[in-house]
Amino acid sequence: MTLFDSTAFEGHEGVHAFSDEKSGLKCIIAVHSTARGPAAGGCRMWPYADAEAALEDALRLSRAMSFKNAMADLALGGGKAVIIGDSRTQKSPALFEAFGASVEQLGGRYWTAEDVGVSPADLTHARKRTRYVAGLEGHPGASGDPSPVTAEGVFRGVQLCVRRALGRELDGVTVAIQGVGHVGGYLADKLHAAGAKLILTDVNAEVLHAVAARTGAQVVAPGAIFDVDAEVFAPCALGGAINAETLPRLKARVIAGGANNQLADAETGRAVFNHGLLYAPDYVINGGGIINVAGEIRAIERGEAFDVGWVDAKLDRLARTLEEVLDRAAAENRPTNEVANEVAKARITIAAEKRAAA
Repeated sequence: MTLFDSTAFEGHEGVHAFSDEKSGLKCIIAVHSTARGPAAGGCRMWPYADAEAALEDALRLSRAMSFKNAMADLALGGGKAVIIGDSRTQKSPALFEAFGASVEQLGGRYWTAEDVGVSPADLTHARKRTRYVAGLEGHPGASGDPSPVTAEGVFRGVQLCVRRALGRELDGVTVAIQGVGHVGGYLADKLHAAGAKLILTDVNAEVLHAVAARTGAQVVAPGAIFDVDAEVFAPCALGGAINAETLPRLKARVIAGGANNQLADAETGRAVFNHGLLYAPDYVINGGGIINVAGEIRAIERGEAFDVGWVDAKLDRLARTLEEVLDRAAAENRPTNEVANEVAKARITIAAEKRAAA
């Protein structure tokens, strides 16, 4: 596969590869769109099988960020960075300083933040080489860890979907959560507080059992989470959880979680619809974190303090947007992911046309 052959390349403005021999950095920064504003999206560190796998992930995640930022009504485009490496053994301050220098070379076209395998502590080293880092502490515009805000948006989305699909509240509803790291852990706490019964899995046994202990959840092996009796399946790990092999195993009526790119491909979205499941498009339901990051970028650019009220208002609007997508999908008898894609693309196109006409 060449770069331009990838189905995920669609609409990308730029794809940038950076390396630093001294620190061992190998990273790809994909900028899908800057039509609505500078591209923004987290940095992921993962031991990809090869560069092709890393490129494909960067492209899919970058495009998803454009859609996510558009659906969250943010003045941001979409981008994503991936670092090829094992975050458990290959992190170093020098590696993240080199990553920061790579971000700086894009001259503000891309803002980075944390993602899988990367922490705010890692990005403090990147901040030494570039100002285009969000999600850090220690300055008036700081927003802190965006994970709780992501979890809050996902929680509201799960609540909405349960009401629509099951006609009830969360109390007594069984939710299977795949992945209880930052977002999944906070989501588990919120669902537990609302009275939901939880079934959890994660590849990190220590984290898994800690979350289970405080929420009274049942624990299953990672591969077994698709087979449990649950009304809601909440993917909160890596992408592609819903595919031709896993979908027939699900007993859930609702798919709503915090992971990016939950559907293996567009055809899977049609299959979910044909199976009669209600799917909350991932880049709509999980937009809370990028709203928080956008609030920090907004504060930095204006030289102001972080505005919690602005973030709360955007989070409220995001919940209404999800409801609008579900309403339209029901009215047109179409998959929710197809409707969300159309809305996001339309918003990006309108912004691009306005920019071109200016």
